Amino acid sequence: MEDKASVPNKELKLPSFIQSVKLKYVKLGYHYLVSHAMYLFLLPLLAAASAKFSALTADDFHLLWNKLQYNLISVVLCSALIVFLSTIYFMKSPRPVYLLDFACYKAGEMQKSTREGYIERAKLTGAFTEESLAFQERVIERSGLGQSTYLPESIARIPANPCMAEARKEAEAVMFGAIDELLTKTGVKAKDIGILIVNCSLFNPTPSLTSMIVNHYKLRGNILTYNLGGMGCSAGLISIDLGKHLLQVHRNSYCLIVSTENITLNWYLGNTRSMLLSNCLFRVGGAAVLLSNRRQDRRISKYQLLHTVRTHKGSDDRSYNCVFQSQDPSLLTGVSLSKDLMSVAGEALKTNITTLGPLVLPLSEQLLFFASLLSRRVLRIKSIRPYIPNFKLAFEHLCIHAGGRGVLDELEKNLRLTETHMEPSRMTLYRFGNTSSSSLWYELAYTEAKGRMKKGDRTWQIAFGSGFKCNSAVWKALRSVEPVKEKNPWIDEIDSFPVRIG
Repeated sequence: MEDKASVPNKELKLPSFIQSVKLKYVKLGYHYLVSHAMYLFLLPLLAAASAKFSALTADDFHLLWNKLQYNLISVVLCSALIVFLSTIYFMKSPRPVYLLDFACYKAGEMQKSTREGYIERAKLTGAFTEESLAFQERVIERSGLGQSTYLPESIARIPANPCMAEARKEAEAVMFGAIDELLTKTGVKAKDIGILIVNCSLFNPTPSLTSMIVNHYKLRGNILTYNLGGMGCSAGLISIDLGKHLLQVHRNSYCLIVSTENITLNWYLGNTRSMLLSNCLFRVGGAAVLLSNRRQDRRISKYQLLHTVRTHKGSDDRSYNCVFQSQDPSLLTGVSLSKDLMSVAGEALKTNITTLGPLVLPLSEQLLFFASLLSRRVLRIKSIRPYIPNFKLAFEHLCIHAGGRGVLDELEKNLRLTETHMEPSRMTLYRFGNTSSSSLWYELAYTEAKGRMKKGDRTWQIAFGSGFKCNSAVWKALRSVEPVKEKNPWIDEIDSFPVRIG
């Protein structure tokens, strides 16, 4: 085979870098022109109006005043109409929803587990065959998880002891740990919280997790509580959406949202491969988020919620069955992950961003997308590829659910994202594993710890979950976040990230 180094440059067909640079500036010029089209159109009108206004004399203003005096009824009616319409507008417009702060749980050193450490614990149970152990070892090696993820105490200790009492201990440690830190950070008293939402997909004891929190913090008797179960890894954004709608109804309220998952009772001890995948990916984690609709809280809040978009594909059988909890032939309960998961997630994402796009994309991208759609669907020009909008123009930061390395790779390729955009998700998966619905908040905490969050920045959170669901939330930073003033799970070790994942 001929060495490429010996081939003349003209035969290598190197790209024309000058042409690429020109094309880049053509695109930038197009986006600037379309994004500022309204201002460019109004500028001549404004200039003409200014010229006309500057030509008016004192006599002209005096004449106008005399005319208004003789039309007092018209002035009063117009003023009353303006006040009436303004009142209706402010009453009907949605109340702003602010995120005061959030906190992520970080387990103790005794719960840390290396990849090899997990396999050793799995061997000691005596529940897995050699083939199942080898399969889990291969999956973990390729999963993107690092050597410092956390297991619950019930599994971290030897021998393991997965039982209801230990599951309650795990839930209390994670939820109370995150809430304690959040209340300390915000200075809000527990008694002032009017709405409480907890989402945990697989652990739903009686009394509920919300009751566990109400009892521990002695929350007030008229608090509204909601316990979301069985909704998968995207339930955190479902909780945000529910909180947003509740805050439109209940004035001057705080809404506490707790997102977590419980590993203790959901460690699968069988040998069905599709159910063993969750053992390799899921780790201990949880987050607490405090929302407010009090206008005076804007100055002390970190973010404002701009949009939430929820997509549910459960009417399709393939989507419904791709993440499914059931019993294996040995009657052991586990969650199976289907081979269709990637394609189902792609379809759900396509539907979600089709709804989200018009809300967030600049007009220039919407026009290109519409032109592509029109050419393919109406004019039937099959040679034109579907246009993928450049979401990098709409957001400064992305938090994509750290479900697994394969999902992140596919999203990076399909949305044409950069390594910087994917960094929070990949580092969260590496450091904490898949913490289910709370992973998005570890990713946002990573961005803050790196000092990248500036006032006015927009963040897109996107998550996938069983059902099958794809949910999005868009936030706007109300202030720059200074890492030196932050307390989050990354601060003590942020300088060692990012790491290269082989």
